[in-house]
Amino acid sequence: MAEHSHSHVHYGPERNGSGELIIADATYGPDGRGARITYTIVDSPFGHILVAATAHGVCWVGIRGARLEAELRADFHAAEVLRDDDAVHGAAGKIVDYINGESLDLPLDIRATPFQRDVWRELCAIPWGTTRSYGEIARRLGRPDASRAVGHANGSNPVAIVIPCHRAIGSDGTLTGYRWGLECKRRLLDHERALAQSCLLLAARTAAPQ
Repeated sequence: MAEHSHSHVHYGPERNGSGELIIADATYGPDGRGARITYTIVDSPFGHILVAATAHGVCWVGIRGARLEAELRADFHAAEVLRDDDAVHGAAGKIVDYINGESLDLPLDIRATPFQRDVWRELCAIPWGTTRSYGEIARRLGRPDASRAVGHANGSNPVAIVIPCHRAIGSDGTLTGYRWGLECKRRLLDHERALAQSCLLLAARTAAPQ
């Protein structure tokens, strides 16, 4: 992928599992107009994931399911879309490594309204192993009555896992709708809680007197 200095996401150990998201304007129009998108499908702890990218960054990530390619093409029906495993292999590998507990620094090329950008930044700021309700996210944005709008922005996230919309839950703690299925959402959260607990145990052992 070509260098893109504007849109990216970063997760590192110094942020306690939370991430920093910066989004600039995408390089393509609505429905992918003007874009040439390549994709690959790789294995992950949650089955196949599809990672798609323009020349400037990752634009779509989907999880599991037999219709991943059809869903990608539906979301980007105005773009040229083709499979090219070599072109996207590096980005896909970074995402799988991140799922397994590694740091992530990834260029992105995604469209977003100003409100979506704000919501997605809040999602990235949720540490591994924790969740926040739509209402809490709305309050953090200074819009306490916008929980429904937060839910809509959450559901429009095009890059699953990378922007962790699975960490948003209902006000009563229940797991609410997830494009890739509630079972997948539950497994993602359980996996991240286990990783977070492992990191805490490792930190405690490292800090303990020898």
